[in-house]
Amino acid sequence: MNPRKNKALFLDRDGVINVEQGYVHRREAFVVTNHAGIARGYYSESEFLELTTWMLDAFAEEKVHITRVYYCPYHPLHGLGRYKYDSPDRKPQPGMLVRAHADFNLDLAASVLIGDNLSYIDAARAAGIGTTILLRPEAPTTLQGQPAPSHFCPSLDDIRSTYFILQHEHHD
Repeated sequence: MNPRKNKALFLDRDGVINVEQGYVHRREAFVVTNHAGIARGYYSESEFLELTTWMLDAFAEEKVHITRVYYCPYHPLHGLGRYKYDSPDRKPQPGMLVRAHADFNLDLAASVLIGDNLSYIDAARAAGIGTTILLRPEAPTTLQGQPAPSHFCPSLDDIRSTYFILQHEHHD
């Protein structure tokens, strides 16, 4: 007998979370984020982790639990020292999503990823995430051969209604 798999909401941090925090409402929320600023030496990994702790505390004050933050501090070309590495976690590679799947027995096909860049959509597709939402003020005029997201949303204000619609579409 297989244990029940969990659905998850994956959020990019920069461009998604740091714009507005009020609409995350599911317990199984994960943050997946590239941070080449660490690799480039703009800030340290400990500074990133300190900011992450602050972010998690801010969510907790709003009664929102982020299950885990997965981050990639590497860059294959511009990384300094040990951070110059072509990591399978760096989006558009699906490494962080695959690790979350293994760590939490996730049903990726029933999960949702919200990102503000097509590389996040690529990573989600490669990992088998069923619903992808590209958060942009307007849909891109060209996808340049990349797979289209399931939905476009101009802002986080629209995510709530889009997610509500998606839940109803799955029940029909």
